[in-house]
Amino acid sequence: MLSDPGYTLFDTAIGQCGIVWSNSAVLGTLLPERDTQATRARLRARFPALSEISPPPRIESAISAIMALLTGAGGELREIELDDSTVPPFHRAVYAATREIPPGTTRTYGEIAKRVGEPNAARAVGQALGRNPFPIIVPCHRVIAASGRLGGFTAEGGVNTKQRMLQIEGAALPPDNLSLF
Repeated sequence: MLSDPGYTLFDTAIGQCGIVWSNSAVLGTLLPERDTQATRARLRARFPALSEISPPPRIESAISAIMALLTGAGGELREIELDDSTVPPFHRAVYAATREIPPGTTRTYGEIAKRVGEPNAARAVGQALGRNPFPIIVPCHRVIAASGRLGGFTAEGGVNTKQRMLQIEGAALPPDNLSLF
C-alpha cells in the first residue's frame, strides 16, 4: 500500500518529468513540458486535488527505473502498478499490449491493433496512445507507423521527443527518421 496520494517532479535525460500516485498505484506520468512551471501546471490541471509531496519508496523505485531507462541503461517498467480504473476498456487493452514492447524495439499501430483483437483499428490505437495517461511506463513512443515513420507524438517536442527516446533506448530507426541532438 502506498502512502498519501500526491505528485512529484524528477529530472531525467530528456528533462523534468512528473509522476502522480494514489494510495494504491500510479495515476499518471507526464513527459517534460517547455519548463518546470509548465510541467507543474499541467500536473495540477490533471490532478487538482493532489499536492506536490515527497514520493513513498515504491514511487521512488518507479522514478529510479524511469530515470535509468531514459539514460539508456535499459530496464523494464512493466512491474510498476498502474491505476487504470478510469481508462476505457479499449484503451486499457492498447496500453497493456504496448507495455509488452521491450525497450529498444518498436511495433506498428497495426500490430498493436491485431494484438488487442481489432485488426482494423490502427487509427483507434493511435488515438488511444495519444491520450496515454502513463507515458514512459506505457511506452507509446515505441509505436510507429507501418511505413517505419515515427508518426505523431502529443508530448512537448512532438516527434523529436519520440525520436530522442527511441535513440536513447537504442532502437533501430530508418535513416529518414534520424537526426542529431
